[in-house]
Amino acid sequence: MANPTDISHPLFARLWTLFLSPGAEHAGVAEHRNELLAGLSGRIIEIGAGNGLNFRHYPAGVAEVVALEPEPYLRRHAEQAAAEAPVSVTVVAGVADALPADEGGFDAGVASLVLCSVPDQAAALRELRRVIRPGGELRFYEHVVAHGGRAAATQRRLDRWGIWPRVGAGCHLARDTETAIEDAGFVIERCRRFPFGPGPFQIPHILGSARRPE
Repeated sequence: MANPTDISHPLFARLWTLFLSPGAEHAGVAEHRNELLAGLSGRIIEIGAGNGLNFRHYPAGVAEVVALEPEPYLRRHAEQAAAEAPVSVTVVAGVADALPADEGGFDAGVASLVLCSVPDQAAALRELRRVIRPGGELRFYEHVVAHGGRAAATQRRLDRWGIWPRVGAGCHLARDTETAIEDAGFVIERCRRFPFGPGPFQIPHILGSARRPE
């Protein structure tokens, strides 16, 4: 029986797992994952875990990871990755704007290449703020809109015309995720901005951490 929170993108999920993600990992995403997760400890919630590529990068101080993934094909691969992870990982079906978790139940949340594709980014960030304890962290690694100019205009056109979201299973190129994190009530403590992508297709990315105020 299908889970009511399932969001199926069968073609993209297979392309991502078989071809796109292995190339991205070798091109530098694996190093970004190490930076994203370094120093985490305690109980962690990860949204949009995909096929579980973060799992092998969690440090030993992490007691438990609850990883949500709504896409069935990706979730099955995440379950396989969880079985080989160096820390305890439980993969569950779920969506970011309605997290199946108690308020303040986690020491940190992780959003990794997912806030571009959630249907309601503000709602997802509000939910993360709800389930992260006061004083807890949000770790984020996302591609974002460029700072003006032709690049930003092109990103906005691709989103507005629906071209990129259709190709990328709901992904949006023109989201200002750093501002959205702040608007959700987090205090950004560090944020590294850098271009990254295949060949000439360099897209701005941000990688850093924010904190839920005490």
